[in-house]
Amino acid sequence: MSSISKKICLVGDFGVGKTSLIRRFVDRQFSDKYLSTVGVKISRKTVELEQVKQHEKLSVNLLIWDLEGSTKFKAIAPTYLQGASAAILVADVSRQETIEHLEAHLNLFLSVNPKGFIIIALNKSDLADEEKMAKLLQMSNNYQQAQVLSIQPTSAKTGQAVDEIFQKIAYKIIE
Repeated sequence: MSSISKKICLVGDFGVGKTSLIRRFVDRQFSDKYLSTVGVKISRKTVELEQVKQHEKLSVNLLIWDLEGSTKFKAIAPTYLQGASAAILVADVSRQETIEHLEAHLNLFLSVNPKGFIIIALNKSDLADEEKMAKLLQMSNNYQQAQVLSIQPTSAKTGQAVDEIFQKIAYKIIE
């Protein structure tokens, strides 16, 4: 079985749940305690992919970069984004401004990585009712660029769609 390493970045405003999504995926844990990321934190997880290209099995070592969400960080963010194959853009469904900032995050990532792929995670979906989620998904249809693989309601707390977004990224970046 062959193995490759790929860098992916989680990008979004502060407090949207980037670190929580990573902890849920990598460590299978969730904590209600808010820990602000300073600069960047890098996690690693190996994902086994079935029947990819000519390989029966392929192992992808995801290097997951958790980027600080503060606005003062924006000036150095392109340096951290360089070389990423993909990004997961994260918004908090209970904070409208984080959803409004998605387009800026998308443009920033694609300006550094024009061939990169993106998944938009509408996180904390356990805090929103079905009607609100439907409206958010409808509004998010504005992101019809070819690089946007999907717009996914997620919850680091319940684990909803967390593995799926990382799996989808892993499959796409090794195609």
